[in-house]
Amino acid sequence: MDSKHEEVLQIFRDSGALLNGHFLLRSGLHSAHFFQCAQVCQYMDKVTRLAELLLPALKEYGATTVVGPAMGGLVIGQEVARQLGLRFVFLEKVDDKLELRRNFKFEPGEKVLIVEDVITRGGRVVEALEQCRKHGADPVAVGVIVDRSAGKTSFEVPHHSLAELSFPTYQPDNLPPELQGSAAIKPGS
Repeated sequence: MDSKHEEVLQIFRDSGALLNGHFLLRSGLHSAHFFQCAQVCQYMDKVTRLAELLLPALKEYGATTVVGPAMGGLVIGQEVARQLGLRFVFLEKVDDKLELRRNFKFEPGEKVLIVEDVITRGGRVVEALEQCRKHGADPVAVGVIVDRSAGKTSFEVPHHSLAELSFPTYQPDNLPPELQGSAAIKPGS
């Protein structure tokens, strides 16, 4: 494990954001581990540091705007945009689907970075990419704090993560004994 990866995990541990229990992930999978980024995002010094670690991978794409999928990408996306001196817009959930609202607009071909907190399968990032394209933007890269797929998730654009982990996930009908019989909770990212 490299020092950047370990530093990210330590930030999560120090913030009480790496949870153990029985969790239902947005992907529909179950896990004994959960990254609750909202716990980290309470501390702006930690958010600032995570953005600093992510910037080297994102700054050379020529983007003019950072897009944060709600809710997870809001705080880290805004900080990445601030440090890069770029505009920040967010996508929000409407009936559990991401939409561009609040009169946000993109110029045709505007280069955007998608910045998200945690991915397991990358569903929200795929939605964000689709929404940006639908509204005329050109997504050029994705930045993620934690990739729970251990780097197996791929998108149509380059993506970079600070930490790639492989905590096991399970289908609801194939839970390990330690998770069977306990109710899964959705603590929110």
